[in-house]
Amino acid sequence: MNRVYLELGPKKVFACSLDWPGWCRIGRTEEEAIETLTHYAPRFRLIAERAGLGFSPGDPVVVERVKGSGTTDFGAPDAVPRADHAPTDAEEAGRGAALLRAAWAIFDEVAAASPEELRKGPRGGGRDRDRMVDHVVEAERAYARKVGVRHKPFHGDVAARDAMREELVEVLTRPGESMPVPGGWPVRYALRRTVWHVIDHIWEMEDRRD
Repeated sequence: MNRVYLELGPKKVFACSLDWPGWCRIGRTEEEAIETLTHYAPRFRLIAERAGLGFSPGDPVVVERVKGSGTTDFGAPDAVPRADHAPTDAEEAGRGAALLRAAWAIFDEVAAASPEELRKGPRGGGRDRDRMVDHVVEAERAYARKVGVRHKPFHGDVAARDAMREELVEVLTRPGESMPVPGGWPVRYALRRTVWHVIDHIWEMEDRRD
């Protein structure tokens, strides 16, 4: 069984897997969001396999619905489901760390194999490769603050970026942790949001370099 929660924005719906952090897709309706999530299963399988995980998710089963926002409609999951307030155990923490590291590795490979100028979207928008890479890293720095990990802007310093990522992984995958800092994000949500953001831009870059 693939446990899924739905985030209901004013105009769009996100379907997100609770069991596979980062596997989230958007649609105009609940049905379309679930259908799109299922359609992307083969692409997510590549992430799971790189992480060394067997990927047999089963049929999606909706276990929770949460109210979204304008951010949902804009294209990012924004609401925290009740399930994310539970602490993680050691096995789940290890799976989460493996998926996050796999997403980073594949993102770097896709960026290295992509041209700097990417094909524009249907309305002429979209970041080119280097701006997308910078965007992903800066988003992670912002997400990290939500769990108490604070670093200055990297300005291309890969060693500093990697140091932040190691600290972030340690916090997000600490067994028994649920909410590292008051008013921040639960670790389950922070992990899902971080992995989703990297994977979303992997797929965008792949689709726009053709």
